[in-house]
Amino acid sequence: MRATNRRDFLKLAAAGTLALPMVGSSASSTSIDSAGSTALTTGRGRPLDGARGRPNIVLILADDLGYSDLGCYGGEIATPNLDRLAQGGLRFTQFYNCARCCPSRASLLTGLYPHEVGFGGMSGSLPPNCATIPEVLKTAGYRTFMSGKWHLGQPGPVLRGFDEFYGMLGGYGSFWNPALYTRRPEGRVPRSYPEGTFYSTDAITDHALDFITSARQAGDKPFFLYLAFNAPHFPLHAPKAEIAKYAQTYEQGWDKIRDARYARQQQLGLLAGVSSLTPRSVIPPNVVATKHGWADKANPAWDTLEAERRADLTRRMAAFAGAVDRMDQNIGRVIADLKQHDELEHTLIFFLSDNGACAEWDPFGFDVAQNVHEINLGTTSGDNVLHTGAALDEIGAPGSYVSYGSAWANACNTPFRLYKHYSHEGGIATPLIIHWPAGLKRGGELERRPGHISDVMATCLEVGGAAYPAGKLAPAGRSLAPALRSEPAELRTIFFEHEGNRAVRSGKWKLVALAHGNWELYDMDADRVELHDLAATQPERVKQMAAQWDEWAARVHAHGREAHAAPKKKGRE
Repeated sequence: MRATNRRDFLKLAAAGTLALPMVGSSASSTSIDSAGSTALTTGRGRPLDGARGRPNIVLILADDLGYSDLGCYGGEIATPNLDRLAQGGLRFTQFYNCARCCPSRASLLTGLYPHEVGFGGMSGSLPPNCATIPEVLKTAGYRTFMSGKWHLGQPGPVLRGFDEFYGMLGGYGSFWNPALYTRRPEGRVPRSYPEGTFYSTDAITDHALDFITSARQAGDKPFFLYLAFNAPHFPLHAPKAEIAKYAQTYEQGWDKIRDARYARQQQLGLLAGVSSLTPRSVIPPNVVATKHGWADKANPAWDTLEAERRADLTRRMAAFAGAVDRMDQNIGRVIADLKQHDELEHTLIFFLSDNGACAEWDPFGFDVAQNVHEINLGTTSGDNVLHTGAALDEIGAPGSYVSYGSAWANACNTPFRLYKHYSHEGGIATPLIIHWPAGLKRGGELERRPGHISDVMATCLEVGGAAYPAGKLAPAGRSLAPALRSEPAELRTIFFEHEGNRAVRSGKWKLVALAHGNWELYDMDADRVELHDLAATQPERVKQMAAQWDEWAARVHAHGREAHAAPKKKGRE
C-alpha cells in the first residue's frame, strides 16, 4: 500500500480516523498549526536550520508504549498532540529500539549499542570512554536539561552532561509518590505539590517547562531537553478522569481492538509488506508464565474468558490508555509553551518509545501491591489478583500496582507478534515522529527506511553543529538528517540482542531468534510481521547473516552469542 501523503493524512483526520479532537484536562492540551517549512540546503556536519541557526532539540521518550498505541499509528487512544506532530512531520515505519528500558536509553544517549556501554542487561553504568548527547551538545553551546526517568545508574544525569535534572533515577515506581522523584544537582529544590495532587507525568512536565523558562532567561543559547516520561510503564497509574474515558472502550476485548487497529494502519499506509494480521502471540517461557501454566501457549480469545476476568482486564487496559492520554496532554503543554514563545518553528522534536509493549508476565497481568512505595522492586513474585466490584475502581489508584498482561500487550503491538524483551518486531519496533517546521520540508509523510535508536545521537550532533570528541568509542548510529532532506537511504546492517534473544537486519532481510532457539529468516519487504520463515530455503543467507551477528556479538560482548546453536524446540508461533 502506498504511503499516506499530507493531503491523505488530513482527510483521514477530518474523517475521524485519527484521534485528533482535543481532550481537555488540568494538563491543558493544544493543537499544532501546520507551519510553513524550508528546504534543507546545508551539508553534513553543519546546522540544517540556516535561517535562524541551531535549533532547540526536544527528545521525548515514552516507556513501554506499543507500536500501535498512538492515533497516528492506528490506535484508538486519544493522542491529538502527537498526531498533529505527525501531521506536520515525519513518521518512521521501520524504526527500532533495543527491546528493553535501560539498554535503549543507553543506546539513545550514547549513539552506541548498549553492550558497548555496559547495558547489555538491566544494570550498569555508562563508562568514561563514551560520550552522551548532552555532553557533546554542551561543547557547541547548548544548555542541557532532563526531566523524567534516568535508569542508567551512576554517576547520574548531571555528571553525564545535564545542567538540570528532575525525575526518577531508577527504572519504575509509583506515579503518585513524589518521594520517588529527585532534583539534581544537589541542593536544587523540586516543586512542591499539595497532598494528593502529585502525578509524575504532570510533575515531569512542570519541571521541563521550568527548565525551558530558565533557558530563555539565561540568554540566546539553544537548549536540549530530554523528556523521558515513565508513562505508560507499570504500575499502571492514571487519574480516574482519564481512566473513565476508556471504561467502555475496552469492553470489546483485545481481539476486536487488534482488528480495528490493523484496519486503521492499513488506511494510514503504515503496513507495507503486511498482508494479514498475525495470530494471537504465544507467551515464551518465563518464571511466572511457567508457574501459571501459560508458557508456550497462545494468548486466549477474549470471548473465552469469564465475565469477571473480562471486567478486570478492561479496567487494566483503561488505566494504560489513561496514562498514554495524559502523557499526550502534557506533550501538548510543552508544544503550547514553545508556540507561545515563537520557538516551535525552530525546535526539532523527536518522539519514540524505549521498547515494545510489555507482556509481563502472562495474559492476566500481575499485582504487586507491596511495591507501591519503592523503586525497582521485582515483579515476578507477584500473583494476579482478580479485581471485582468496588475493587475494580482501585486499579490505577495510588494503592494499586498492576500490569495489563501479554494479551493486551499483543494488541498494543499490532500488527506484530511478541513483545518487550524479544528481538521480533513486537519487541523492537517503535513509533518515531520527527517534527521541525523550519528544517523539514516533508509534512505528514511516512519514512520507510530502517533506523535505530542509536541514530538520534548522530542526528542531534549534525543539526546542532557539534563535533563528536576524539578518543571516545565511535558511535554506531547514523544521522537521520538525510531522511529529513529526502535523500536516498543507504544500505545498512543493524544488530540486536537482549537476554539471548537476537537479530540482525540487513537491507530487506532479517535474521531473528528467541534465546536458545534456531535462527529464522524473513523478507521484511514482503513479510514485516514475520510469519513466513525462509531459513530452510535460504541456508547460505542464514549462514552469512549469522556470521555477521557472531562477529558483532564478539566485538560488543553481547550475551548469548552461542545460543543459536542450541537444539530447536518443536513448534513455533
